[in-house]
Amino acid sequence: MKSDKERFLDVLEAIERIEKYSGQGKTLFDDEELIQNWILHHLQIIGEALSKISHSTKKDNPEIPWKKIKGMRNILVHDYFGIDTKIVWNVVENELPSLKIEITTLINKL
Repeated sequence: MKSDKERFLDVLEAIERIEKYSGQGKTLFDDEELIQNWILHHLQIIGEALSKISHSTKKDNPEIPWKKIKGMRNILVHDYFGIDTKIVWNVVENELPSLKIEITTLINKL
């Protein structure tokens, strides 16, 4: 079973993989199905990894929107045809940078 630190490292890797293509802008995201699928897949990895973080770590770090992240993962996995790419792009552009900072901080604490 993976430790919280290993799961945080998985999240950080997924964020960096998203950044690899999201840095090329929203137009590419909108126009390229493969880029969309790449980003959606790595958002699912983030949600899955964070859903398995220990209760104590979640409790000690309320600044991370644990339920929101898990909820998005559930939509991406179970309601594929209900995915709103505008919301996905908003998360990539506005939420992932701060999550990356928070996860990096947690990795350094563990």
